[in-house]
Amino acid sequence: MGESTAKTMARRIATADPPRSIDSRDPDGATTGNGRLSPRRPRLWFEILLIAVSYWIYSLVRNAVPEQKTAAMRNADRVWDLEQSFGLAFEHAINHAVNSVTWLIVGMNYYYATLHFVVTLSVLVWLFRRHPGRYAPTRLVLFVTTGIALLGYYFFPLAPPRLMGGGFIDTVRIHHTWGSMASGDLAHVSNQYAAMPSMHIGWSLWCGITVAMLARHTWVRVLGVLYPVTTLLVIVSTANHFWLDAAGGTACLAVGFAASWAVYGGLAYRLPRHVRVATA
Repeated sequence: MGESTAKTMARRIATADPPRSIDSRDPDGATTGNGRLSPRRPRLWFEILLIAVSYWIYSLVRNAVPEQKTAAMRNADRVWDLEQSFGLAFEHAINHAVNSVTWLIVGMNYYYATLHFVVTLSVLVWLFRRHPGRYAPTRLVLFVTTGIALLGYYFFPLAPPRLMGGGFIDTVRIHHTWGSMASGDLAHVSNQYAAMPSMHIGWSLWCGITVAMLARHTWVRVLGVLYPVTTLLVIVSTANHFWLDAAGGTACLAVGFAASWAVYGGLAYRLPRHVRVATA
């Protein structure tokens, strides 16, 4: 009787519905147990459209902010005076020293004009392909950072060092390099007084942290660490920013990470690499 019962139970288990499983291929997301959002599998067409529209809106808003020259110059003097009070007003010396090495400053001009976009987009593509579960939370960090920066451009117009006089050198104008929307023939289509916070630092630090946290090879992680450090040297050498602008960009990034943590319930880089949701 016991053997018959055991066989009957075995047949029932074999024919029962399988338990809910984890399927990393499922394109849908879910909410976590605490009600916070769980990442969805990113869709290429949507991400391309989102990034294109977001950057268009960013450029539109940034350049639509009134160019308050008087306020921007006054704020630049205040920032410069504050740095001097700290004993850390080193931008002028670096600007002149690097400008004396033509090949170096020309290279920095092109670095400033191009890598800001190329590296950021490359890191987004890498995240999309290799870390789909972390893509949306990490992308949210970048978007919130940029959104906070727009508030800074509106409420605190700031002239870059190259426009405030005092012997600063506009290296793009002097060396006739292309690519800057803030100097030369392209200056009239860009807000000249949107230097605080520096999104060259905000974006490069986002890229650097992301690569340092997620890259497999040590030499790639080292490059990730060096990228925002090099960018800081470039923005100061070309007289496009004060170092306090870089501090502002870093603060914006901190808000971005906090927002992502609040939405997804953890640090973006510690979330699962792939999207996994329960399916019936």
